[in-house]
Amino acid sequence: MRKRTALAYAIAILIFASSAHADDPAATFDPIKTQLLPFYNDDWSIYTTATAIYQGYPSFHAAYSGAQSLPASSQWKNLEVVDLFIGRRLWQGGAIYIDPQFYRGFGLNGTIGMAGFPDGEANKGGTDYIAPLLARAYFQQTFGFGGPTETIDRGPNQLGEVVDVSRLTVTAGKFSYTDIFDNNSYAHNPETQFMNWSFMDSLAWDWAQDSKGYAWGGVIEWNEKDWALRYGAMAPVNTINGDRFRLHGINELDHAIELEERYNFIDRPGKTRWLVFYNREMAGNFSEALAMGGDIDTALATTHEYGREEYGFAVNIEQQILDDLGAFARLSWNNGQNENFGFSQANESIALGLSLQGKKWGRDDDVVGFAVAMNGISNVQRKALQAGYTTGLIIGDGNLSYSGESIMETYYNYKFADYASFGPDYQFALNPSYNTDRGPVNIFAARLHVGF
Repeated sequence: MRKRTALAYAIAILIFASSAHADDPAATFDPIKTQLLPFYNDDWSIYTTATAIYQGYPSFHAAYSGAQSLPASSQWKNLEVVDLFIGRRLWQGGAIYIDPQFYRGFGLNGTIGMAGFPDGEANKGGTDYIAPLLARAYFQQTFGFGGPTETIDRGPNQLGEVVDVSRLTVTAGKFSYTDIFDNNSYAHNPETQFMNWSFMDSLAWDWAQDSKGYAWGGVIEWNEKDWALRYGAMAPVNTINGDRFRLHGINELDHAIELEERYNFIDRPGKTRWLVFYNREMAGNFSEALAMGGDIDTALATTHEYGREEYGFAVNIEQQILDDLGAFARLSWNNGQNENFGFSQANESIALGLSLQGKKWGRDDDVVGFAVAMNGISNVQRKALQAGYTTGLIIGDGNLSYSGESIMETYYNYKFADYASFGPDYQFALNPSYNTDRGPVNIFAARLHVGF
């Protein structure tokens, strides 16, 4: 089955590669879409992307393993994700977007075993068969304030349009918090950029999501030339790694506010995003559970209580250094007193990286990246893991000899057509799951991506 899937991808890409050579994929495929879909015009945006990832590692040292450990024996996994992005203009400034998704496969060990998980396309609800999912379904309305305008190109989840630079945009429905927040030009898209969770998003921002990475809620964004201000409120799920959303009014929502500053530093463009968040969820409290004694997982389950507070911040910087070289940095933290509920098990994280285009070796559209990260957890979560905590989001070895989880990643994205790329990825993980008794782990991947 896996060989047939990989072969189908290869055949599809070869067909497209032999039939289109335009500089802009939209210029290549929009006439085809118009022929196939007579209704297709400027009021529509229809795009599709497909990503296939084959990832694994050789065996590594482990003094012991637990319920949520990355297995010490060698393993290799593959997964495929196909998205169909459909947008339709309703009226001036108003549009709806839907994203039917088809997913097959799992991340390593079922997406369990490292806080900085090595595959950003892997969700916590994988399947052995091709499973359909309505990933996004939302309404968006933009209100212009007049003055200078800018052109936004048509693309996935984006209609082509001319909008006022000074504008207010309201988004409501089902989508991913990180569709709008915590963006970064060099590290945000695991389909073609860094794959590790530590780099694609701010790891200690425990944003609301189901097991597939999406949630219901709304965002208001005010945009100006040099800055943007965003506020979002999303509904959390009712259990860790769950798919059913829980809402007790506005008192139980995951809130986020982000200020994005745009500037030139030494005549080079840069951006800094300042994000703060506040969550109220049905989570367990580590201190209360530890005070009970006995089995820590059982004790934590008895401390689950509505309104557990989690708060923190994230700072996200991107800066062009040369025409073909950019740098990024992420710093994030949360209070770490209760169970993490959304993204990963991390209470602090710092990540730094570089992204270099291939102009110097005659491959202008190729990109090579290199990044390092250090992730950590609070003292009270360390004690819980030492006591055998194994029912959290993503890690739990049954014991813990603590040290920060250190990750290095490098990748090469070879763009062999205007709409397709392929490349290798390598990650080195020291102290996976914050445990010096396990690892290091050498993780290798091959990634194929098509979008048109």
